[in-house]
Amino acid sequence: MKSAMNAIEIPSSRGSILLTAVLLAACTVGPDYVRPPAPVTTGYTSEPLTRLQDGSGQQLSPGENPGVDWWNGFHSAALDATMQQALAGNRGLAAAVATLAQARETANASAGSLYPQVGLDAGAGRQKYGAQFLGAQAVPAFTYYSVGPSVSYLLDYTGGQRRAVEQQRALADYQAFQLQAAHLSLTGNVAQQALAIASARAQIAAVQELLDEDRKNLSLVQTAFGAGSVTRVDVLSAQSQLANDQTLLPPLRQQLSVARHALAILTGQLPADWTPPDFDLDQLQLPQTLPLSLPSELAHRRPDILAAESQLHAATAAVGVATSNLYPQINLTASAGQQSTSLSHLFDASSTAWGLAAAFSAPLFDGGTLRAQRRGAQGAASAALANYQQTVLLSFGQVADVLTALDHDAEQLSAQKNALDSAETNLGLTRQSYAVGNVGVLQVLDAERLYQQARLGYVRAQAQRYQDTAQLFLALGGSTPAEVAAGAGESQSEPRPQT
Repeated sequence: MKSAMNAIEIPSSRGSILLTAVLLAACTVGPDYVRPPAPVTTGYTSEPLTRLQDGSGQQLSPGENPGVDWWNGFHSAALDATMQQALAGNRGLAAAVATLAQARETANASAGSLYPQVGLDAGAGRQKYGAQFLGAQAVPAFTYYSVGPSVSYLLDYTGGQRRAVEQQRALADYQAFQLQAAHLSLTGNVAQQALAIASARAQIAAVQELLDEDRKNLSLVQTAFGAGSVTRVDVLSAQSQLANDQTLLPPLRQQLSVARHALAILTGQLPADWTPPDFDLDQLQLPQTLPLSLPSELAHRRPDILAAESQLHAATAAVGVATSNLYPQINLTASAGQQSTSLSHLFDASSTAWGLAAAFSAPLFDGGTLRAQRRGAQGAASAALANYQQTVLLSFGQVADVLTALDHDAEQLSAQKNALDSAETNLGLTRQSYAVGNVGVLQVLDAERLYQQARLGYVRAQAQRYQDTAQLFLALGGSTPAEVAAGAGESQSEPRPQT
């Protein structure tokens, strides 16, 4: 309650009592929620993002936010279609929608406590009083009938009921932002699994090319062995190289199966009933312009940050509820209706009855329960603030990690391309030298091993760059479609009576 209330003198007349009641009705106890300010910073990383800013590859667009369908930047019709299937069929997203609807109705139900509660009462019964209840004269047993409306109203002079409604609406906001987070997480998981499929397929293709080369090399060595120019050891070495490279396929095929199964589940399908498209890295385009939200905006657009902020709002309102419980409660009731001992005279004018009552209850001694509950609510609000701040820190850290990863991805891809070109050239020259007898089979196997590592390394670097690009859109909070974001702030509006 505001400090100005301490200056109110004890009323000595009916007018001053009414004035005091009006002043009390305008008072709302507990702290008013104030939105935490965004972090004051001008960037996400302390080190310069050289390769993202030198114009040689992907470029950042500061101040730009991700688009609603952010995955369109990969220009894949198969990815677009899979996204739509997932958004329509994912069970987790459907559960988040239903949970939000429940939270909003809970908030609407709590708002009803701010208004008078009107009901209709009707009853009939038979009554017999004891001989001494009304005096010496005994009253015979009688039947009675009654019908009429009743009204009750809890005078919310401390604002405790409004704080409770505020708390429920903040919790509804939390579920709204959880829905946005579920939408973002779903689209991100679909993109990551699609890229995992493309990566696994590209690596399998690379290994199969290596196996073809191993078979050619084994055939070459066997031909040389038949001509007597090499030993049995050379043949065994070539066979061993082929057998070792064949061990690379099962793990990659398992990765491909896991990604396909995960994508089926994300779309709401059983893995046995739905097969995802065969995504290929060559059919995906790498977005060249990357959005980069301003640091001052990130805290006000990422769903997980907004959800943590809503929890802070709810915890702040809970302090007001606990504070209100320390004050007396005033409940006003009124009733009117018809009462009669004869059903035929129930609606006669002489059967009209009414009543007015005011109930006052105040805590005198509760063993410190109410004050302990208030201190507990304050502790919960402090914890919610710390959780909000930690969520902000983690979010900024995630953006920083992805930005530096993208900056290094360009460097890694360039290095892997140079290594692949060098290994391919070396392998060709080594095989030519082996054919004319200048080098042994061991040198050929070493050259093949280097080429194998460079080929797989290049494919993995390509896939990692795509995945980190998708991660940047997610780290920036994506953009929520209008149909998902609709009503996210609805629960903050003024409460309306529900009929």
